[in-house]
Amino acid sequence: MSNGTDPEAAPSSEERDAAAPKGTGSPTEQPHGRAPYTGVGHYQTHQHLHHHIMSTSVEEVDEQEGAGPTQAVKTNHLAAQTYKNLHEFSEEMLETEKAGLVERVYDLERQVLEHKDEIVCLKSTLADVLRRLATIDNAYEHSTSGSGRGGTGTVAGGGGGLGASHSTAATTAGQGGIGDSVAAGSGQNSLSSKSFRFSRNTLTRLNSSVEEKRFGRVPSRVTSSPSRIKTTLAQKAIHYSNGSLHSDSLSSHSISPAPSPSPKQPNASTNAHHALLASSGMGKRWSSTGDFISTPGSPSGTGSTGSMSRFSAKSLLNLSGHSSRQGNSHPYVQRKNDDDEYVKLYISGRPIVIHIPEAQLPTYDLTKVQPAPNRRLRLDWAYGYRGKDCRSNLYQLPTGEMVYFVAAVVILYNMDEHTQRHYLGHTDDVKSLAVHPNKLLVASGQCGGTEGRESLPHILIWNSVSLATLNQIGCGEFTGAINCLSFSRADSGNILAAIDDSPDKIISIWDWQKKEGGRKITETKCSVDTVVAVEFHPLDKGQIITIGKNHIAFWSLDQHGMLYKRMGVFESFEKPKYVTAISFTQTGDVVTGDSSGNLAVWKRGTNVISRFLKKVHEGPVFTICALRNGGFVTGGKDGLLLLFDDALHMKADQIVEEHFGAVRVVAQGKGSQLLIGTTKNCILSGDFTLSLVPIVMGHTDILWSLSTHPQVAQFVTGGKDRLLQLWDSLSHSVVWSKDIGEPIHSVQIANGGEVVVVGGGTGRWSVFDIVTRELLATYTDGQDVIQCMQFSPDGNLLALGSKDNCIYIYQCTKVPHRFSKIGKCTGHSSFISHLDWSKDSQVLRSNSGDYELLYWNPTLCRQITSQSTVKNLEWATQNCSVCFETIGIWPENFDGTDINSVCKDGEEQFLVSADDFGKIRLFSFPASQPKSLSHSYRGHSSHVTAVQFMHDGVRLLSAGGLDTSVLQWRVV
Repeated sequence: MSNGTDPEAAPSSEERDAAAPKGTGSPTEQPHGRAPYTGVGHYQTHQHLHHHIMSTSVEEVDEQEGAGPTQAVKTNHLAAQTYKNLHEFSEEMLETEKAGLVERVYDLERQVLEHKDEIVCLKSTLADVLRRLATIDNAYEHSTSGSGRGGTGTVAGGGGGLGASHSTAATTAGQGGIGDSVAAGSGQNSLSSKSFRFSRNTLTRLNSSVEEKRFGRVPSRVTSSPSRIKTTLAQKAIHYSNGSLHSDSLSSHSISPAPSPSPKQPNASTNAHHALLASSGMGKRWSSTGDFISTPGSPSGTGSTGSMSRFSAKSLLNLSGHSSRQGNSHPYVQRKNDDDEYVKLYISGRPIVIHIPEAQLPTYDLTKVQPAPNRRLRLDWAYGYRGKDCRSNLYQLPTGEMVYFVAAVVILYNMDEHTQRHYLGHTDDVKSLAVHPNKLLVASGQCGGTEGRESLPHILIWNSVSLATLNQIGCGEFTGAINCLSFSRADSGNILAAIDDSPDKIISIWDWQKKEGGRKITETKCSVDTVVAVEFHPLDKGQIITIGKNHIAFWSLDQHGMLYKRMGVFESFEKPKYVTAISFTQTGDVVTGDSSGNLAVWKRGTNVISRFLKKVHEGPVFTICALRNGGFVTGGKDGLLLLFDDALHMKADQIVEEHFGAVRVVAQGKGSQLLIGTTKNCILSGDFTLSLVPIVMGHTDILWSLSTHPQVAQFVTGGKDRLLQLWDSLSHSVVWSKDIGEPIHSVQIANGGEVVVVGGGTGRWSVFDIVTRELLATYTDGQDVIQCMQFSPDGNLLALGSKDNCIYIYQCTKVPHRFSKIGKCTGHSSFISHLDWSKDSQVLRSNSGDYELLYWNPTLCRQITSQSTVKNLEWATQNCSVCFETIGIWPENFDGTDINSVCKDGEEQFLVSADDFGKIRLFSFPASQPKSLSHSYRGHSSHVTAVQFMHDGVRLLSAGGLDTSVLQWRVV
């Protein structure tokens, strides 16, 4: 023995086994394969295994020491290799466990989001049920409460209130937060909506209890704090109006918000305000209102009394303005007492002599105030959609309504019930929209107007169930229109991001629930180029992504309110001119589309591309919609809709017909249904198995002309987009649409309703069949635009007013599309703007661009200069804005071009004017007093180019120039 040790003294393997600690096992019993992971025991097992291997290796070396150095080296190498393998195995096990943990975290996040969606859906469904129960309950109360309103839309004043049930409801509501704020005051001036207050309070408690259970605290919500409600809801008046969307009855009611909140006036009286609110309640369906009653804190509400409650806030404002003037006559009107009495009306400094009819002489007095009518207008339907230049403006709510906007109206449309509700809190064009993660609250941003502080760019936060305004954000803080909005998603929507259209494209972050006007957390310059969208990351708190021209930026908002920016790095991938669309995978990766038709996937938490799909679309990708099943739908300028699975493998495609336009936005509706907004202002519905069906259509450029059918509930419109469209006002749909190949400046339906006459831009006018839309005949008069046209009441004559200062007179024949020219009337010094026929069809009167009022003998094409012949005539229509019947529609600060259109109803009760400020004004007919009060309504955001009553005299239509919308109003 080389080492001097007796080999027999060495213990045998059996002895070693016997001496080994109990439970360790022998080398042959302990496998060297993978053992299950069992925490501490698992670690101890590996420690003992390592010790056993090392001791065994030493024994083998001792036993074979005499075999020579080569064998020892091999044995040591084997031991080292075994140790290395064991170490690698441990590392692999840790990596596997880590990957498993990450997967489980993702699964938990996904489950949390699914549970959130389920809770939101349940809350929204409950809110909708409560809303319907409230309207049914109130309809019953309203039908049994007496004749307080009388079904006319007038205000119940004095002691003739709404009945005992309404007073009791107001008294009860006065004990709670919301009821106390909205319905404070006497019982007769209270809200007639006990059930609705129950719905609001129930929904608030539901929101609070759910949040408390989930987070162990009551959330800081605007709607859940009684102390905030008492101080703020006075400025968030809820307005009611009546009228059903489908019937001609006046039995149903609706609710809509007040205009944007205004600063409080310390001495403002609320009597008139509550009297106005008491005038109506709720009913079978929700609709909207155009009666913009001012809030108690607004200047127009100051000093109002119960006796003046029959006027709207705008009327009170008009009355206040007129009564404060010095002297006994209107500053623009002078009355002369001669043999022939007349009024001299000054428009833009130019005097227009208007002779007073003999029947008016005994009672006519310039100092007299003509009251506003005792009936009002309510917005019944809004036609159109703004998809041409706006993105992310179409959403599906859990209650079954889709929300979108046109002009200054945000529309909530229920496709199954074919009903609309309208949020009318904005004062100018709505440019952006965002839905809160709870699916109940909505944020909408507008551009700036010209009428003081309330028309500055701002954001309104409102409730999609009650249509009540919760907060006004950033009034006076933005320098441009609010183009992009997004609620945070990882923290339940506590903050709001906005980007305005200023030169620096400022991104601002708001705590929208803090105080009146919200609290600006921070703001910074976003980009010198166009910003297309802003989105909060759905899983990572404080992470924001903006996209636009030449950039995608990843922003981080820290706990101190600081924004940090990382630009997206395209590396070797093609850098596009625009990043045009954005969405998120269920694991938090960012998916973007660009102007070259590519899709890019940005790994969560990074600013680099992990996957790139080239030329998915031919042209820009305008939208990426993340589906509930993890898939995606993309839409682009090429008119294609593409369906992808969660791994971005294309599964199906669908084509949008060219005349509907390119795909602007896609939203997921009910089930597999998709809602598609297009660049030609249409909204389509369908999926990848069925064809797409238009559910909303509209014009795409300036809307100039409007004409109603003399016998049925239809009307035609035309504008710069060359589209001639026939609409049905009962089904609220387009009957047919035709591109006539040139801009349309005027339209008129013949008295018999068989044909439509269309005036073009080069002196040409055409005749189309109203049923087949076939072109029947074409005529030409002069080389200028045909500005207006009007058939005589007996249907024998047609007058056409041209921009060449002439009026062309045609004789109608027995063939509806055949006309025989009589001649032309010359004498105006400017273009012809309006035409009216006398009721006997013997005299024509006209206005021109320089505010002239002239009279004509149409059969001789000669001017009538004798005022005694024409001043006592009765007129079949009221299109002329400068005449005796319209003296009172001209405020002192109006330019002659500010009023674009006027009309009267068939029973001659109302006169309506449309102006350059987007307003519709309702006067009593005739508005011949300089001090004529009116009700004023918003909805349009551009100059209103035309207004006209339907044949029934109950519905009124208005066309909105640049906003391309048609609004249908109802007299209530």
